[in-house]
Amino acid sequence: MKVLHIIAIAASLFAASAHATEPIWDGNKVDMVSEKLYEGVYAYYASNAKELNAKGGAAATSSGLIVGTRGALLVDTMLNKRLNVQVQALSRKLGGKAILYAVNTSSHGDHTYGNMYLPAGTLIIQHEHTRSYIAGHLAEDKAFMIKNFGAGRGIEQIKARTGDLLLAPGGKLTIDLGGKTVDIIDFGFAQTGGDLWVWEPEAKVLWTGNPIIAQKPALPWLLDGHLVATLETLRRVYEFLPADARLVPGHGAPMGKEGIKWHIDYLDAVRRQVQAAVDKGLGLEETVRQVSLPEFSGYVLFDWVHPALNVPAAYRDLSGK
Repeated sequence: MKVLHIIAIAASLFAASAHATEPIWDGNKVDMVSEKLYEGVYAYYASNAKELNAKGGAAATSSGLIVGTRGALLVDTMLNKRLNVQVQALSRKLGGKAILYAVNTSSHGDHTYGNMYLPAGTLIIQHEHTRSYIAGHLAEDKAFMIKNFGAGRGIEQIKARTGDLLLAPGGKLTIDLGGKTVDIIDFGFAQTGGDLWVWEPEAKVLWTGNPIIAQKPALPWLLDGHLVATLETLRRVYEFLPADARLVPGHGAPMGKEGIKWHIDYLDAVRRQVQAAVDKGLGLEETVRQVSLPEFSGYVLFDWVHPALNVPAAYRDLSGK
């Protein structure tokens, strides 16, 4: 899918899900909190994330911090200065160490815009795809974010700060923070083509970025299509994780490994039913009507993300049309 096509589709999400002057979540109102997951390992998420996740609501971006004796690594840098200041303040309070590295799990603005507010000495870790996207599309991305997250949310001031350390497709980078190692991994196409997963093996904690939005009933978004590749990647991640692993999703509070199964089962059901429709020679509109999957409803954005995004993406992927 082309970038502008993605933006046009995504705009319908916010139009359908938010009041005309009210974004789906407000970067001027979100308050970030921390949760200690292990010694030196913290999840950051919106103060109302647990409540919203439980009822299928849409929470603000999650983040996190890993602290070693040499310094700290921040996972995702947030939408605006206000939120970035919050996570930096949490980091000073919890770790007391300089932020040596910051990882962007994708190119999305709510995961990358805060890069510019980090100390000059912080090294930004990105996927090659993310750096390329930000370098070439920041102006249109900001226009989209202002339209749908609101003017006056600190987006107007954003300037690009791209990666210092880049991962190639399929790459892995291990960072030594002093007494703690962190693996940044590309498991394959998951949502944007430049998705990075951050794994702390001692704590058995994985930051997922947006391929896992939140716990059940939240659903994956096939923004760039590629149903089959996304499903394969999520299965690969699931097999990689030990049974007692914990995940910090892109927009939610920590969850267990089994939370990935909901996403895998959903995508597998979409794959099977859309393939059956394609085999029958059905067109896209009829396929969307037939592949309703009410057993996976409950997510506040289900009526957009399933029939208007995921089923059409699966149809294109499986039919070649």
